[in-house]
Amino acid sequence: MLVPVLDNYATHKHPKIKAWLDRHARFKSHFTPTSSSWMNLVERFFADLTAHVIRSGSFASISELVRDIEAIFPIATPPQSPTLGKPKAPQSSKKSTVPAPPSIKSRQHELL
Repeated sequence: MLVPVLDNYATHKHPKIKAWLDRHARFKSHFTPTSSSWMNLVERFFADLTAHVIRSGSFASISELVRDIEAIFPIATPPQSPTLGKPKAPQSSKKSTVPAPPSIKSRQHELL
């Protein structure tokens, strides 16, 4: 079962969406409470962006705005190196005695 958590935006409750969800029983939707935008991480991101960059600045060009956004949200910008931040798996000479879990392909009938 997949459980998406959605905000109370009207399109999430449109009759076509409800009909699709009814036909796909794997999905069980849950909705955030009304007036709880603080729970929605996308809305939090844009609230922080507005408070810390847009309202507090004056920009002569789009490139200045982009520069200030990237400065305040460095985690939102892509890393310069493709290996930056990727931990390396420790090398071990011992073999694991724990059996490997069954592969998804072997359990495909269970997932559908």
